[in-house]
Amino acid sequence: MGILTRFKDIMSSNINALLDKAEDPEKMIDQCLRNLNSDLGKVKAETASIMAEEQRAKRVLDDCNEEIAKMQEYAVKALQAGNEDDARKFLEQKASLTSKQSGLQEAYDLAHTNATNMREMHDKLISDINELESRKDMIKGKLAVAKTQDRINKMTSSVASANNSMASFNKYEEMANKAIDKANAMAELNKSSADNSIKDLTKKYSSESNASIDSELEALKASLNK
Repeated sequence: MGILTRFKDIMSSNINALLDKAEDPEKMIDQCLRNLNSDLGKVKAETASIMAEEQRAKRVLDDCNEEIAKMQEYAVKALQAGNEDDARKFLEQKASLTSKQSGLQEAYDLAHTNATNMREMHDKLISDINELESRKDMIKGKLAVAKTQDRINKMTSSVASANNSMASFNKYEEMANKAIDKANAMAELNKSSADNSIKDLTKKYSSESNASIDSELEALKASLNK
């Protein structure tokens, strides 16, 4: 039947599985409840119709069985009264009813199966709705916590990125310090070289001064000996 095909997924549905697949579980909860309540109205109407069909099929089958029993009873009474022709007519009617009985039994069995499936579907749907209603606030609360945790995770990632940037900054600062130290050392070396040149130059002229003094001393001695 069409209704069984349309709602067969209700029998195998799993609320948690539906929520896991949802991109926005919070909206999915509300939408799922709306869908289930809408389905419930359709299932109720269809279940009532199929149950009525089951009752009708059972009533027709029961009537046929009663008529068969009556024909059997009347055939016995006719024979007891010595009316064999009447008994034959009753047995012929019984045979006619018996040939219909199998078809009526088959129709009732099918109606009973459909009604049972619809009742199970109806009960399953009500159970799912009640479960989801009772768990709705809890699920939404968990989703809110999950969203908060997600934001914290993103901020943690940002902090980690900042720490990486700071580490890179410290590395570059260290490189700059090394460059400055190297330049200062080179300047110190250059200064030492300049100082040494001055000293050498000073010694040169210091020697010439001493030579002049010696010459002056010799000249003085010569003048005294006169």
